[in-house]
Amino acid sequence: MVTVAAVQATPVFLDREATADKVCALVKEAAGAGAELIVFGESFIPAYPDWVWRTPAWSDSEFVKRLYANAVNVPGPTLQRIAEAAADASAYVVIGVTEIDGGTLYNTLVYIGPDGKVLQRHRKLMPTGGERTVWGMGDGSELGVVSTPFGVVGGLLCWENYMPLARAAIYAQHCDIYLAPTWDTSDSWVGTLRHIAKEGRQFVIGVAPLLRGSDVPEDLRGTLYGLEDDWMSRGLTTIVAPGGKVIGGPVEEVEEILYADLDPAAVQEQRRMFDPVGHYARPDVFTLHVDTRAKNPVVFGGDGGT
Repeated sequence: MVTVAAVQATPVFLDREATADKVCALVKEAAGAGAELIVFGESFIPAYPDWVWRTPAWSDSEFVKRLYANAVNVPGPTLQRIAEAAADASAYVVIGVTEIDGGTLYNTLVYIGPDGKVLQRHRKLMPTGGERTVWGMGDGSELGVVSTPFGVVGGLLCWENYMPLARAAIYAQHCDIYLAPTWDTSDSWVGTLRHIAKEGRQFVIGVAPLLRGSDVPEDLRGTLYGLEDDWMSRGLTTIVAPGGKVIGGPVEEVEEILYADLDPAAVQEQRRMFDPVGHYARPDVFTLHVDTRAKNPVVFGGDGGT
């Protein structure tokens, strides 16, 4: 049995260091309640760039300047602070960040181990709609999972979870606890989490940040955002069992750490009936090829290279 914690909280909008302070405090709180796996929402540091849905493309320079200034290096000092909190808590911590690499930002999910080491980085394969004006695309080199004493942990970000082949790539790595950090808090999202749990026969943890207009600094808010009743993300944090039954949440419109005790044996029990990448697969009819090579635009070296 393992206790997991899905952290539905409000980041300090576009303030990397203040949000990291809050993350460290929440990690300590969750670990104090016995959590061994602690999960935060999509782009929690330094907050999801919601304005891309409210402004015309390329007219958001004041927001984007602050996003760049508060983006996270992977690895880097901000993650080191969170890694130290994870080590102090003896817990796995998974957190969404806006990562900076050169002149490009990425929507990145970072896995940190109880020893304080970064174990895995996943960059969102396909930013959605207006997100493409701020985030670049990941590739198959970071479509991996993490093995833990309580099972294999992996997952996808937000609408990547609507990509059937991406899900299959995670299932094929024998994922037991599937993470779905998101910004989607639509009426259909909980149904999506339940479908993934039943299709992949694994536990699913869906978690989103909590954010409303009043959380945006006044100098950025202008007429673009309202106050407390202007919800950007209501949360809907939910934990689902391998058969599709909701066992925690959904939690809506309140900051809360949602806990659940997961029994890894339940995964095996469900996969006896249906294993989408095992006995229920038909490789003679359907085959998925995943290119796990990094796609770098410039490659140095090779025969005769320097």
